[in-house]
Amino acid sequence: MPEFTTIGLIVRRNSDSAVYSLKRLIRFLQDQGKAFVLEQETADHLPDKSLQKGASCTASLEDLGSYCDLVIVVGGDGSMLSGARALVNSGVPLLGVNRGRLGFLTDITPDDIEQKVAEVLAGQYVAEQRFLLDTEVRRRGQLISAGDALNDVVLHPGELIRMLEFELYVDDHFVTSQRSDGMIVSTPTGSTAYALSGGGPILHPRLDAIGLVPMNPHTLSSRPMVVPGDSHIKILVGEYNNASPQVTCDGQLHFRIHPGDEVVIRKKPKQLTLIHPLNHNFYERCRSKLGWGGHLLD
Repeated sequence: MPEFTTIGLIVRRNSDSAVYSLKRLIRFLQDQGKAFVLEQETADHLPDKSLQKGASCTASLEDLGSYCDLVIVVGGDGSMLSGARALVNSGVPLLGVNRGRLGFLTDITPDDIEQKVAEVLAGQYVAEQRFLLDTEVRRRGQLISAGDALNDVVLHPGELIRMLEFELYVDDHFVTSQRSDGMIVSTPTGSTAYALSGGGPILHPRLDAIGLVPMNPHTLSSRPMVVPGDSHIKILVGEYNNASPQVTCDGQLHFRIHPGDEVVIRKKPKQLTLIHPLNHNFYERCRSKLGWGGHLLD
């Protein structure tokens, strides 16, 4: 196991509870003799500026990976998603402390910060690879916009509640034309997020697969599909749509598109490393987060 010597810290802004957990985390790292680097916007928004004094430096979110060998995110899944997109190319692993709501990606509870982070620093952890999706919007062959997504890429009508018409292709094979509210293209990581609420299947994080989940299709025969992870997915937006559709990556990056545009989605070559405590269990996480039943004899 590699030794983590310099720790990057990202905290969910406008959250008193997250800042409190950050204080505990900084105190613990200092006691352990570990250097830490504060993400720049985290440092700028800290109400207690004394927290910056022990930091080696501050760095932008995009540059944080060049200073650190581990980044800890204190916040919710949204904070982890933005951190993952910014840091995936650096190869630095991410560890999450949950100060959000659901917390599928942030493993450590606030009460366990010192114990669990100590275990990770001692090499007692599980490293897991997750892939992201590369997304491009092309208009008459020209690249208009691009982004990454750890959870999902969603085609939707935008501000107006109107059905979209589009064609779906996988590996240049025509699959179907559809009238619906849009399409969710999901990684296994994102299968427990928006895709799940749209009726999509839960995919184990180790699967090399992509979920295609239609949103309120105008036909009962349209169902979610799972395709190989190396698939080349293309969505051709119909020429006669009256809506102003958008493509959204992880619910955080938004691109307005025009009728006739192509949305091209494929697996990103560079993968993200997530760090989990040794007691991490995907099925237990599903039970606790999604309210599944426990043992019948308990």
